[in-house]
Amino acid sequence: MSTRGGVATFVREMRATPIWTDWDIRHVATHRDGGIGTKLVVYARAVFVYLYWLAVHRPALVHLHLSSYGSFPRKYLFELIARAARKPVVLHVHGSDFSVFYDEAPGLLRAAIRDALRGAAVVVALGEPWAAALRDIAPSARIIVVSNAIRPAAQVEQNSGAPVQVLFLGEIGERKGAFTLLEAWQRMVLSAGETAARLIIAGDGAVERARKMVADLGIDTSVEVTGWIGPQEIPELLAASQVLVLPSHREGQPMAILEAMARGLCVVTCPVGGIPDLIDDGCGLMVPPGAVEPLAEALGRVVRDTELRGRLGAAALRRVRDRFDIAVVCRRFDGIYREVVR
Repeated sequence: MSTRGGVATFVREMRATPIWTDWDIRHVATHRDGGIGTKLVVYARAVFVYLYWLAVHRPALVHLHLSSYGSFPRKYLFELIARAARKPVVLHVHGSDFSVFYDEAPGLLRAAIRDALRGAAVVVALGEPWAAALRDIAPSARIIVVSNAIRPAAQVEQNSGAPVQVLFLGEIGERKGAFTLLEAWQRMVLSAGETAARLIIAGDGAVERARKMVADLGIDTSVEVTGWIGPQEIPELLAASQVLVLPSHREGQPMAILEAMARGLCVVTCPVGGIPDLIDDGCGLMVPPGAVEPLAEALGRVVRDTELRGRLGAAALRRVRDRFDIAVVCRRFDGIYREVVR
């Protein structure tokens, strides 16, 4: 499963838990990265496979991962089919822009969104702010909060003697704060005179714009824009880093932060969307979104201070073990499934 994004990461994590075999879960991918032709072929095949599984294997329930814009009509059709087949639906809502998507939708689409939420047996929100927003859209829907989750890993080395590696992992663009980050990095380098650190920006999106900005800012000796990397490369990249920076303007509950916390990286981010549900001042540094100078100062602090990086990273890993371990969330979904099919 090589599709990009947090939903794909979550599904990959769940595949390795007992719930996958206990419930004989069959995953049907409705989307794949690529051109419009590829996407249409993948979706058409998904509809056929989905209908086959419903008709022949008659699953006890259907668990749909739903996001905004193009994701909604794809998954709403699947929900309508499941309801027609009298199969309960667990609707798992992802995406930082779902409320915006609803607010900007025309009347008929708004009605469909409300129907999707009300028609599910359970709607899963990633955090309480998102649950409150969904309740505003569909007050009668049954909405519960289940955070994203990850499998804890070995803690990274924070005092290796090598230059500190700072990692940005996500879609390169305004929403994730990639260009704010580049301005902040330049300011940090200029204020320090020189820096024993390097920044890796890994992700799809505005890759060429980011590379041009790196050259224009004169920071190409300490910044590499790799473009998108496959999921099989991410663990190695995280293991070689000491800091994750994600200065997003809007977010859901980013898996990149959980992946970093699960390895004891020090996280620098912004208190937007579901991020405060994942991390607090005890296990990361928060800066206002879009603020270049505070971001530069935060990056400078964690690059220079090995003890601070190690303390925040260790606290982040403990928080994952206590609250966001995939084994805990797996059991939560097992309980939800049992309740739904009872």
